[in-house]
Amino acid sequence: MNISVVIPLLNEEESLKELHNWIVSVMQSNSFSYEILFIDDGSTDNSWQVIQDLSSTNNNVRGIKFLQNFGKSQALHAGFAEAKGDVVITMDADLQDSPEEIPELYKLITAEKYDLVSGWKKKRFDSVIAKNLPSKLFNWAARRTSGVQLNDFNCGLKAYDKKVIKTIDVYGEMHRYIPVLAKSAGFSKIGEKVVKHQPRKYGHTKFGMNRFINGFLDLMTIWFISRFGRRPMHLFGALGVLMFLIGFGFAFYLGINKLFINPTGRLITDRPQFFIALSTMIIGVQFFIAGFLGELILRTKKEQQRYHIESEINTEK
Repeated sequence: MNISVVIPLLNEEESLKELHNWIVSVMQSNSFSYEILFIDDGSTDNSWQVIQDLSSTNNNVRGIKFLQNFGKSQALHAGFAEAKGDVVITMDADLQDSPEEIPELYKLITAEKYDLVSGWKKKRFDSVIAKNLPSKLFNWAARRTSGVQLNDFNCGLKAYDKKVIKTIDVYGEMHRYIPVLAKSAGFSKIGEKVVKHQPRKYGHTKFGMNRFINGFLDLMTIWFISRFGRRPMHLFGALGVLMFLIGFGFAFYLGINKLFINPTGRLITDRPQFFIALSTMIIGVQFFIAGFLGELILRTKKEQQRYHIESEINTEK
């Protein structure tokens, strides 16, 4: 199969049939073998019935229904697990992503050998204050933090080599950072293509300002995992040693001051430097222990994986 189109959706009954017909027209005109995976993320309207009707008339259409709203990342994760195409295209169901972009995206993956190509909605039809400015700030922070030089991390229109989506694990609210997850997994050839942004035709957006707050929090998680996920001691150990040295420095100063400079002065426990020294040394030790435990957990996990691999090899023999 050439292409799997994965479409997460929430309450988009008005646009589904039109989007389906548009995708089918593009696939047939380019002689692609394809499948369309609609992931109904707990819709409360008639979206699932529309998907069932489309599936009954087109054998290339499949649907997955969540019993409640779990979020776009979980919907994409479910779609990626079921996708069979050599190239996987993700797009939103609101008709703001144009299926006419699919042939060029497919070519970039198959002919240009990109691992991932992300769409860039250079000209947007969204509200400047509500979406455009926060989105630009968010994308700037994502570029600086992750090192992945994309102009539009939020664009739902993306193309993937099949091996990428079968390797990465999308969870939480990490759908915005799939390119970062792919880079961390070793897929370095990541590109970007300017795509058309269509005005919303039906309904209203399902995302509010809270997505940017959650996005920045997820960005910090991605930054930590990509930088220190395989070596937690490098972060926690360094912070622990630094905090302990600060506390030890205060304690050393208090001791010298009390013994040789001002032996008749206030008690050490009456001075604020004493509590700074005590607190920072305790925090430093806790940081160091956290890094040490992280290293032990990683080592145990690696040993378990090695054991499973050896067991599978012995079983095959």
